[in-house]
Amino acid sequence: MFRRRLVLVLCALATWFMAESSVLALSLEEAKMKGLVGEKANGYLGAVIPPDAEARALLEDVNQKRRRAYEDIAKRNRTNVQSVESLAGEKAIQNTRPGNFVEGPGGWIKR
Repeated sequence: MFRRRLVLVLCALATWFMAESSVLALSLEEAKMKGLVGEKANGYLGAVIPPDAEARALLEDVNQKRRRAYEDIAKRNRTNVQSVESLAGEKAIQNTRPGNFVEGPGGWIKR
């Protein structure tokens, strides 16, 4: 029950993250499609290649928003942030589109 509710919240957050990041000069989708950023197992974005200022700003913005959202979800569900981060990372990697990058055990992998 908890896991199902958490997955629904995380899916809603993923949609919100995509919409929120579109106000930046470089959108999250653009950055992913260009291979600049990828999804990490810890629930955050990572830089696939050394980021320029624009990509770094996007990374920091998205990761700060994710952190706040994860803290809020953990608080509401009376669990720890690390559990939420891990589940979010798992879902983000599962939902990564072909051609975008995810972090694997040996480094970045193009799906």
